[in-house]
Amino acid sequence: MIILHTSFGDITVKLHEDKAPVTCANFLQYCQDGFYDNTLFHRVIDGFMVQGCGMTAGLEEKTSRATIKNEANNGLNNKVGTLAMARTMEPHSASSQFFINVNDNKFLDFKSESVDGWGYCVFAEVVDGMDVVNKIKGVATGNYGYVHQDVPVEEVFITGTTITE
Repeated sequence: MIILHTSFGDITVKLHEDKAPVTCANFLQYCQDGFYDNTLFHRVIDGFMVQGCGMTAGLEEKTSRATIKNEANNGLNNKVGTLAMARTMEPHSASSQFFINVNDNKFLDFKSESVDGWGYCVFAEVVDGMDVVNKIKGVATGNYGYVHQDVPVEEVFITGTTITE
């Protein structure tokens, strides 16, 4: 289990290491390295997801490690309370950023091993702290510069992580 300590409270997540071993090992390493400390949930869309953990205050992007393979073909679905890896349009481009689904987002699930079908790898689920996730999803958002949309007006931080098992 991992506890994400946020400026809104704690979120405890259970990893599915049996279903997404590479992704879970990647996430654990980022936690052990303190990479997520003082990073932001920088993209919040109520009815969709809460994304973060690759940027610090002022939306300064952190340098992440190499990308990992997409393990979305693992039988797990992007349903409320699950964590999945964020990525670019390239299916195997996930690195440090992840999101928490606040809706059942079936359109993000694996469909086929094609550019459009890979989906987003679910690797964990919230087991405690959905009330915190729900507070975060309800924050006011706006644009930040020309590039970033759906950015919380009040910064929402992950202040640290604790590995409990």
